[in-house]
Amino acid sequence: MGVYEELVERGLIAQVTDEEEIKKMVNEGKAVFYIGFDPTADSLHVGHFMALCLMKRLQMAGNKPIALIGGGTAMVGDPSGRQDLRKMMTVETIQHNCDCFKKQMARFIHFGEGKDDAIMVNNADWLMGLNYIEFLRDIGVCFSVNKMLAARCYVNRMEQGLTFLEFNYMLMQGYDFYRLYQDYGCNMQFGGDDQWSNMLAGTELIRKKLEKDAHAMTITLLLNSEGKKMGKTANGAVWLDPEKTTPYDFYQYWRNIDDADVIKCIKMLTFLPLDQIHEMEKWEGAELNKAKEILAYELTELVHGKDEAEKAQAAAKALFSGGAAADIPTYDVKPEDFVDGKVELLTLLVNTKLCTSRGDARRNVEQGGVTVADVKITDSKKAFDASELSGDGIIIKRGKKNFVKVRNS
Repeated sequence: MGVYEELVERGLIAQVTDEEEIKKMVNEGKAVFYIGFDPTADSLHVGHFMALCLMKRLQMAGNKPIALIGGGTAMVGDPSGRQDLRKMMTVETIQHNCDCFKKQMARFIHFGEGKDDAIMVNNADWLMGLNYIEFLRDIGVCFSVNKMLAARCYVNRMEQGLTFLEFNYMLMQGYDFYRLYQDYGCNMQFGGDDQWSNMLAGTELIRKKLEKDAHAMTITLLLNSEGKKMGKTANGAVWLDPEKTTPYDFYQYWRNIDDADVIKCIKMLTFLPLDQIHEMEKWEGAELNKAKEILAYELTELVHGKDEAEKAQAAAKALFSGGAAADIPTYDVKPEDFVDGKVELLTLLVNTKLCTSRGDARRNVEQGGVTVADVKITDSKKAFDASELSGDGIIIKRGKKNFVKVRNS
């Protein structure tokens, strides 16, 4: 089985421009492909996870990845799927985010000078110095406004009020592909299925300007059984940066997904052999919990390494069995947390990120969803003095699956 056939078997491919040509290029290791990442935060998140795994798979098959960082396009903001205008960022913030991305990407793909080694480029290098009138005359003339207005990527923003700033995004992304084709021999673009219109803009621009063929392939969006994007929690995105989402919390996110989603995620995100996954497809009931543990471990190892994956797994098993573990998430109480010598339970729930706000914390406590040292607490005014948090501290639980050790170190 070639790598393209494996991608199909794993359910990763959504749309392609020319299946036979793409299959041939990918299987023979002749694809020089790019995936774009707009640096809108200082960490990648689960939404980027499938793209990173795809880059890894294709590089392993001898293809060359280009990680395109959108230092220029981030100055505009991608309108795809948005209800509102993206926040404007400074050049310094964008550069900081770009630096953070490369460090995280290096866990998945190998950067270097070799034939198949990945390279990272920043579209700010060619976008920021463009002469607007020249760009319109040279590139803008290749785009049909009628066709652009019908594009899926603009639908939500059209309802709210699409700005001319955002309207330029498709031209900029198309121009990226055009420049990458000329400068690096890039013959293929991969991206999320919501980027299809923008990707076709690039292949069309290359055809019109250079009379050459380039190709596009979209990755299936990672949706749960309810049709919602995965990678979100009550506290926000699941990040790849351990400072934003701890390895334990990352592990727990995958350990706690719905039964209906586990095999699909194993297929799409792990590098386990397909034969092994086909056997797991027969699993039912309690066996699905074993499948979730396998998924959580494999993905945590990919992102954070073997040691952190083993720690997270051991901590989760210890807590599930009613024990304690040194590697569970720990919050050290700060002096400013104390008021009149005590720290409120609501404060701890918010500061440990078990709850999103004091109101959310109060509801969870009063509805019986919080335990402290395995004792259910329903008094929202509960507070602790320093001595109660000394030594090994206490374990606070919200619901059955969210745990944090709190201590006064």
